[in-house]
Amino acid sequence: MKPPEFLQQRQQQIELALSAMMQKRQTRIPQTLWKAMHYSLMAGGKRIRPALMLEVYQACGGKGDIMPVAMSVECMHSYSLIHDDLPCMDDDHLRRGIPTCHVAFDEATAVLAGDSLHTLSFELLSEMTVDKDLTPSLVQKMAVAAGAQGMGGGQVLDIEAEGRVDLDLLDVERIHIHKTGMLLRYCCEAGALLAKAEPEVAHACARYGEAVGLLFQIADDILDATATDAELGKSAGKDQAQEKSTYVSILGIEQAQEKLQEMLEIALEALEPLEEKAAQPLVLLANYIVSRKT
Repeated sequence: MKPPEFLQQRQQQIELALSAMMQKRQTRIPQTLWKAMHYSLMAGGKRIRPALMLEVYQACGGKGDIMPVAMSVECMHSYSLIHDDLPCMDDDHLRRGIPTCHVAFDEATAVLAGDSLHTLSFELLSEMTVDKDLTPSLVQKMAVAAGAQGMGGGQVLDIEAEGRVDLDLLDVERIHIHKTGMLLRYCCEAGALLAKAEPEVAHACARYGEAVGLLFQIADDILDATATDAELGKSAGKDQAQEKSTYVSILGIEQAQEKLQEMLEIALEALEPLEEKAAQPLVLLANYIVSRKT
């Protein structure tokens, strides 16, 4: 399934904004480091996280420019990919169809590029011009979603689960609620917060984000088990090779696909408090995540 048209448009907007943001900083950063940061940040991808934030913001009635906040989350995501690919982590040599950062440069440069994108995320939050009074709240929510209580903690749980045969579905969900889900939930929370959505709508957006987080991970687990390197743009079959606990390893392909459909229904039900027309891009996005082949 091709990405929906709105997602392709958002992707182009985000790519242009990211490129301009990095060009603005080129003379302030040592060139080797800048090149490594730029290499990974501009390596492609569908930009689902910032697009999700922008669409939730719009669905909740937001009218201003929140691109710095959207770029912030993409910087945080790119940092996590660089570190995830390192030899001490997943030791992957391919990401988005090109050599990973530590292969294209070297391990030390990759670590520092990831560190720098991580801190750039918070720098961008500080540059937000819409509702600057919300900056402290956004910083706190981002730190929780990306740090030890969220993505970082989830990564540790994932590493500790490798090779274990005693894990069940709840254990796997706990890993991925933190590793993948909390940053996606943050995108929805931030979009609703910036749009000053009513509490019921903001809560619905957070629930949608939680469901989309697990939806995204289940789809990734299925793709890792069924797609090729060329289709994925990264090494396929890594989960099984590293004895990771995934939805596929716990449930099998067929039941994992059933779980995927179940999570899709939960995501779509969460959108009911939003106006149908406003929520349509979010419906399309959830369906795309289920149907994508890469």
